[in-house]
Amino acid sequence: MAATTRTRPRNPLGRRVVTTTLVTVLAGLGLMTPAADATETARNPLRQQADAIQRTGTVGVIARSTDPHGSRYVTAGVADQRTGRAVHPHDKFRIASATKTFVSTVVLQLVGEGRLFLDDTVEALLPGVVTGNGNDGSRITVRQLLNHTSGLFNYTADFPTLTDAAAFRAGRFDTWTDSRLVAIAMRHAPNFEPGTRWEYSNTNYTLAGMIIERTTGHSWQHEVTRRIIRPLGLRDTSAPVTHPAIPGRHLRGYSAFGGDRPIDVTLLNPSGAGAAGGMISTTADLTRFYSALMRGRLLAPAELTEMKTTVRAEELDVVWPGARYGLGLMRVDLTCGGSYYSHAGDIPGYMTRNGFSEDGRHVVVVGATGDGSAPDLTTMEVTNTLIDEQLCATKSR
Repeated sequence: MAATTRTRPRNPLGRRVVTTTLVTVLAGLGLMTPAADATETARNPLRQQADAIQRTGTVGVIARSTDPHGSRYVTAGVADQRTGRAVHPHDKFRIASATKTFVSTVVLQLVGEGRLFLDDTVEALLPGVVTGNGNDGSRITVRQLLNHTSGLFNYTADFPTLTDAAAFRAGRFDTWTDSRLVAIAMRHAPNFEPGTRWEYSNTNYTLAGMIIERTTGHSWQHEVTRRIIRPLGLRDTSAPVTHPAIPGRHLRGYSAFGGDRPIDVTLLNPSGAGAAGGMISTTADLTRFYSALMRGRLLAPAELTEMKTTVRAEELDVVWPGARYGLGLMRVDLTCGGSYYSHAGDIPGYMTRNGFSEDGRHVVVVGATGDGSAPDLTTMEVTNTLIDEQLCATKSR
């Protein structure tokens, strides 16, 4: 990653809610899968890059790079600290804010069906939901929710369950309704006038999920499953409502919440993240999703063009210099020229990063566990470098 500043962005994309690493705790875990050796590492750039991510303090890493020449993947570290089980390439993990691309895709499908419009107001679709303390849903459009220009307060900034170890232990199994999550945001004045700035807010996608339900009569989870997961055959992807476990083979997540002792955070009622970040997937399924999306299998040309229409997102410059944000996608510059699309995701214990070309022919996905994003942003820098180098390598062939 090109960013060199050591200042954490005020509200980074898929905001990391922990700030210390597990380097000391994990020093004895080893940096590669058992089958790897020095010779293999030297001739495999993807392995070198994945090992570099794990050296920053993550517990387990899965990296997959797919292009017209085939699919390559590597793993590093362990999936379970207690048993020492090695990471498997098909392990599931929480994808956090990468969920937003799925949710935005469903909203845009509804736009394509004429069931709602991007310039519809939140008040027209969800009467009386966005109000109080200067919040006014009649001045905010669906488009502004999806591209984070609404100005609404980010509810997760006032949600201790995702930021404090004691609160996590006490509330990890609590069920939250979308209305309760939005109500947290409504306790705060908006951060700016709608449409005048860009600032990441999970509240926007909680409202998008509510709009899907109001429009279709079904939950956003139901619609994502019906419209995306099943048609694409994403067998290891799910949009759970309240179930706290990750089904089947998966990576266990660990977080210290800024303290010294990490705890296992794998079990979590996902309703507190909801449409802003509650899904589970694998690197293979995410690869299939991003490729299908960019190849036009999920959206008609007009709606895909809207998704890729971006605004400047200066807040992300510390991690992705020059980043721009569309409707559930961001666009990032490549060091070799050109750009790629992406959507990061972070939730306690899990980090998801990805990059995919505009034609969907090259997709890179990384899943990692543990408190990898240190105050100096090392893990994010190294992971972004992996994505950039993999995408650039394909361009140079």
